[in-house]
Amino acid sequence: MIQACEPSLYVHVPFCAHKCEYCAFYSHAPGDLLQRYTDALIAEARMLPKFCPRTIFFGGGTPSLLTLKQWEQIGSAFRSLGWSEPIEWTVESNPASVSAEKAALFRSIGVNRISMGVQSFDEALLEKLGRIHSREQVFKSYDILRTAGFENVNIDLMFAIPGQTMATWRATLAEAVALGTEHLSCYEVIYEQDTPLFEQLKAGEFDVNEELACEMYDELVTAGERAGFRQYEVANFAKNAGPVAEIPSQACRHNVNYWRGGFYYALGPSAAGYEPMPGILGVRTRNWANTQMYCEVVEKGQRPIESREELPLLQRAGELAAFGLRMNAGWPFDSFLRVTGLDLRETWAGEMQKLAQDGLARIEPDRFRLTARGLRFADLAGQEFLR
Repeated sequence: MIQACEPSLYVHVPFCAHKCEYCAFYSHAPGDLLQRYTDALIAEARMLPKFCPRTIFFGGGTPSLLTLKQWEQIGSAFRSLGWSEPIEWTVESNPASVSAEKAALFRSIGVNRISMGVQSFDEALLEKLGRIHSREQVFKSYDILRTAGFENVNIDLMFAIPGQTMATWRATLAEAVALGTEHLSCYEVIYEQDTPLFEQLKAGEFDVNEELACEMYDELVTAGERAGFRQYEVANFAKNAGPVAEIPSQACRHNVNYWRGGFYYALGPSAAGYEPMPGILGVRTRNWANTQMYCEVVEKGQRPIESREELPLLQRAGELAAFGLRMNAGWPFDSFLRVTGLDLRETWAGEMQKLAQDGLARIEPDRFRLTARGLRFADLAGQEFLR
């Protein structure tokens, strides 16, 4: 299991060929900024304190939109910084932008995990979501990744999509399982403000069916377990290739570091980090969410941090409690004490009792964890710890 003292690195690539209808992340068309962004990213990387990331995660946006030349530059820079051999290096990819040449290059620079944004195998739903790939491109890209030697591939799926039926969701899960992927990340559609999907909902073009969404989530858990996946977080399921452990062997280590309160540095426009700082739990940072401004600040030799926040101990510990409870394993009392210096059984005794009495959680001798019903409402349960 990743320990809280091991730093990770998150890199945000803000470029998308087309912004999806549901997306609220900072992203935009590449324009003429691809190379300028790449140069700025490498320059920002050299500004970070000396460290060796145990995990690296390139998210977006669509990181696979960067060209072969730009990925070669990033790989060379990371090698010079001693960052080329993390335990896990993930790159998010759109099935429409995966090529044999790019997959081979990823492997050569140290990438060992791909997270592919499939969302659905149904053409009508892909169009509804604004995705630019087809179902056939999913299968083609998956084969390309396997041929290139990737042995750890995640597939992102979405459920409770407007117009999606239970039959369609079951078919999507069956096709994902049949691919033989090692990991599934499955998210319920969230209607974020300032997205086209939110505007459609507000205009009455469709209704949200909460009962169907709950049934789809239950089907996900059942189908995942039946296919040999272990749920280790509300939305994440992984295969286990080794001895039975608290967290399956092919879980996303980078995300586990987040959920367990680990430190991570961040690169790129809008990227958020949680940096170690002597004497306190850490400092939360966020880069400018404007690619041109980001490049300009870096080109002046400055870190492009828009905001920096030192949270009071109790507030940060409460956030970590809420976030970590999204994991099926919950929070082991000794782990929480080691990370925060606070004991869950003392500081949040009343909140824990309330959730247990409501059937949303269990207080065990060595840990506090949510029940199956509690995991379905993890965000609501987590709010009890926020102060």
